[in-house]
Amino acid sequence: MGLEHAWYRHSRWLFLLRPLSTLYRTLAARRRRRLEARQWHAPVPVIIVGNITVGGSGKTPLTLALIEQLRRWGYRPGVVSRGYGARPPHLPFAVGADTDPVEGGDEPCLLVRRTGVPLYIDPDRTAAARALLETHDCDVLISDDGLQHYALGRDIELAVVDAARGLGNGRCLPEGPLREPAQRLREVDRVVLNGDGGFDWPGATRMRLRPGALVALASGQTLPASEWRGARRVHAVAGIGHPPRFFATLRALGFDPIEHPLPDHASLRPEMLEFEPRLPLLMTEKDAVKCVGWAPPDSWALRVEAELEPEFLDWLRAALIRLQSSDRGVRNGPETA
Repeated sequence: MGLEHAWYRHSRWLFLLRPLSTLYRTLAARRRRRLEARQWHAPVPVIIVGNITVGGSGKTPLTLALIEQLRRWGYRPGVVSRGYGARPPHLPFAVGADTDPVEGGDEPCLLVRRTGVPLYIDPDRTAAARALLETHDCDVLISDDGLQHYALGRDIELAVVDAARGLGNGRCLPEGPLREPAQRLREVDRVVLNGDGGFDWPGATRMRLRPGALVALASGQTLPASEWRGARRVHAVAGIGHPPRFFATLRALGFDPIEHPLPDHASLRPEMLEFEPRLPLLMTEKDAVKCVGWAPPDSWALRVEAELEPEFLDWLRAALIRLQSSDRGVRNGPETA
């Protein structure tokens, strides 16, 4: 947390890490050239959802929104993911609705439980994509957090940036939070800015996360936040890339959260959720998938929905139609998207 804090506070001492940052950039560029030289192209369009910073930026809500929108247009999407932190019994591994997040990873399990989308995990996204297409009739693939996985060919690249935090000090690892130089954003098809903030990018589209229903972990009951009749003072757990965003959302909904931030993708154990005083416990959906079945009584997950600009959706639909009419086409895709 100390290094991350320094990146976004533009701490001066970070210049001491510049030689390592320069080495990182050199090795990353060399890796990209090597992987692109043997890039595999799927027989269906591939949409990349990624970012150039470490940590969370809003990729999972965007992926959820894309799955739902593609289905409304008549497509049959599938998803491939690294499965960060997962320990599957084999690779590639199909994540199902009943998959333990220990095996499937928290974000893949969330995506499948929310949407039922076919999803395979493998650090080798190409292997995951091949397995998915061999077992499911999908006509478009989404590669979640796949911007730097250059072995998998891509048709559309979407880079998500947290507008509140931006690119920090604009330096590559370890001097700054960037996986690739900021110039990489000029190469993607669209930059998606998550929320409001001081960071901007020419031609970027805006995505806003709207709070949805509260879901009781014990029963699955859903409740609009506006109908909450319990205590407004609550414990709040967030093991995501930027926990303050979740806590701010709860305050905007009228809650008074006792904040319990955790590292992104943190493993959860029962003793970690035993708080005093005894109050309702609210958490992110990503955390909730890891403790369904043993969470304390009166535990709730807050769903969030990504709201995308109509202009962006029009652009995406047109891009898919162009791919459909190209020589590659879309395997068994809708006649009109």
